[in-house]
Amino acid sequence: MKISKLIGAAAVIAATVALSACAQSTPTPVIAPVTMDVGDLEGETVDLVVGQVLNINTGDLAVDSYSGEVEDSAVAEFVKGREEGGATYNPGVKALAEGSTEVVLSNSDGGIEDVAFTVNVGE
Repeated sequence: MKISKLIGAAAVIAATVALSACAQSTPTPVIAPVTMDVGDLEGETVDLVVGQVLNINTGDLAVDSYSGEVEDSAVAEFVKGREEGGATYNPGVKALAEGSTEVVLSNSDGGIEDVAFTVNVGE
């Protein structure tokens, strides 16, 4: 009887250790976006960290009317705005790697000047 109790106790301890190891995993931190109005971006420098997004508020203009050119696509990428499934997604710039790059936004609605700004990406 003693051996079966020891085996049972060992099984309970092993299961407890295995489950507690699962519960202690470190969650991945969420990086909040930086939100700016398109009219406030001209000539500005926006600081982001790798993985962070600049969320661009287009005001009364359609979110899908903006396109963007990123000088160094290794540092950041333009994300087109869209409407999908009843949700509206603003255009933005996603930080990909450390560095600095120029971004130029253009609007397809015409009559609106391009918006040029700098994105600095840190760790």
